[in-house]
Amino acid sequence: MIAAIADTHAAIWYLFSDERLGLQASAFIDATISDGNHIGLSAISIAEIVYLIEKERIRASTLDDLLAATADPRNVLQQVALDGSIAASMRQIPRQNIPDLPDRIIAATAKFFGVPLLSRDGRIRAAGIQTVW
Repeated sequence: MIAAIADTHAAIWYLFSDERLGLQASAFIDATISDGNHIGLSAISIAEIVYLIEKERIRASTLDDLLAATADPRNVLQQVALDGSIAASMRQIPRQNIPDLPDRIIAATAKFFGVPLLSRDGRIRAAGIQTVW
């Protein structure tokens, strides 16, 4: 079962045990692991990681590490496909509140699954999206 959706940075910070991962988000992930559930990672996050690598903002190996992690069905992080139903859920995410397309898709994915979003993004949290950080 998908217990939450991680935004791109939350997934990267979890994967590499980065201290920037919020304490509540970390505890949520630990509880999700204990319950045998998963944290979803939108396919748009994979595309965003490619973009961040190209801009040299994250290590080139990040994509391969994340793909290897999500390929393991026992890993807490699991990829979630972007499909028409999730895209239609974007209508519930006002563009003026969350103008960045990848962030809107990630927020819509959380809305679609009816789960919280693991994100420190202030715009997302201010938009009334249920978040854990």
